[in-house]
Amino acid sequence: MKKRALVSVSDKTGIIEFVQKLEDLGIEIISTGGTKKTLAEAGVKVIGIEDVTEFPEMMDGRVKTLHPNIHGGLLARRDLPAHMAAAKEHGIEMIDYVIVNLYPFQATIENPDSTFADAIENIDIGGPSMIRSAAKNHASVAIVVDAADYGVVIEELEENGELSEERKRKLAAKAFRHTAAYDALIGEYLTKQVGDEAPEKLTVTYNLKQTLRYGENPHQNASFYEKPLGNPASIARANQLHGKELSYNNINDADAALAVIRDFKEPAVTAIKHMNPCGVGIGESVYDAFMKAYEADPVSIFGGIVASNREIDGPTAEKMKDIFLEIVIAPAFTEEALEILTVKKNLRLLTVDLSNNKPREHFITSVSGGALMQEVDTLSFEDVSVTNPTKREPSEEEWKQLKMAWKVVKHVKSNAIVLAREDQTIGIGAGQMNRVGSAKIAIEQAGEKAKGSVMASDAFFPMSDTVEAAAKAGITAIIQPGGSVKDQDSIDMADKYGIAMVFTGVRHFKH
Repeated sequence: MKKRALVSVSDKTGIIEFVQKLEDLGIEIISTGGTKKTLAEAGVKVIGIEDVTEFPEMMDGRVKTLHPNIHGGLLARRDLPAHMAAAKEHGIEMIDYVIVNLYPFQATIENPDSTFADAIENIDIGGPSMIRSAAKNHASVAIVVDAADYGVVIEELEENGELSEERKRKLAAKAFRHTAAYDALIGEYLTKQVGDEAPEKLTVTYNLKQTLRYGENPHQNASFYEKPLGNPASIARANQLHGKELSYNNINDADAALAVIRDFKEPAVTAIKHMNPCGVGIGESVYDAFMKAYEADPVSIFGGIVASNREIDGPTAEKMKDIFLEIVIAPAFTEEALEILTVKKNLRLLTVDLSNNKPREHFITSVSGGALMQEVDTLSFEDVSVTNPTKREPSEEEWKQLKMAWKVVKHVKSNAIVLAREDQTIGIGAGQMNRVGSAKIAIEQAGEKAKGSVMASDAFFPMSDTVEAAAKAGITAIIQPGGSVKDQDSIDMADKYGIAMVFTGVRHFKH
């Protein structure tokens, strides 16, 4: 019996060559709409879907393949006499290959000019139905949803005359992933449209961007996935210009670096180690900002990741060249900067379009047996109501440094303390089990620079010991959320030493 292939694709990449080779193998081609027209114009002998269903396409193409003559030919089990007898009785011919991909729903909703009605019209119904029917009956029907598989399918057919059971099972698994991802994207879009904050089912989808050499450690396998419609100003959308392949830890650190610099409008540079900023600087130029970030902690920056929210120029690249860095991320590099930095063959250079920043609205992290989802912490200084409970108010310069330190502290692992002075961080205490421990680390790192600096804390002081440690180090102003039952003790301690302290009412834990 002559074999048949049903072909209906929105993405027509490589389809003509693929179908021509199927035809050369003696396989009859059934097709629909635009695909049929494309194939016919290329000289392929095509059987129209209406000739199989004996029913015209209708309702703007919404109804064309949802027919027993199609799904009977896909779902009939060849090994069951009753199925084959029913097919013969009703004149249903078998379909052995299905080559289908779906309406461009993602491309539609990515278009800023598209409407809700456009999105709904681009929800494919017949395509997923054919894919699922073929994939369910993959013992008899080969389902191909990805142009990347055209080559291996043809190669196996030419060598063996048919596809192996293993190949058909792999194609079926991919097909169900394809429809699941498609439905997940539609579900996510409609959920957002109706404003459901905690839907009863969390359906998300990601596309494989890169298989990694290993994970956090060499004995762990890892992969990097990209979210459809994700933030353009993200590591997932970065363009690598030079250097070694990114590792799992590189990607995590780079994500943390981008999160810091996206919070600054003025030229800003951060250096990251183990997902914590070890130095942040702002200035009139990228060179000025980088030097401040470097000088904030010239020891920890070694082997770190540097991110800038401005183009890297030649003078800045010259300074970077003398330091061992894993990655430099920026919106762009001048030709001079590239000439300087590409001499270091392992240094990874990445560009990220920071002009089109769409912060993700939710953060999902896995836990054993489940997942946690929360809104992303995007609160800015303009979103909070600051109060000043101490006798002294911050000076204009102290306010400037307090705002900078507060921007940085939310990106430091809790418990977090950041000291800042003259537009740079000078001490960062991260991830300690008590707050005064983080303060002592930051103060020790700052050394003599602590005198005249300001302090930011990601959460309130449970007692006055952190304020006292700050006062003894010469810190003159503090920004913290407030809200402790012992706030008054901290206020009294600040007043005792003439420290200006402000409360934001907002905690910035980062675990």
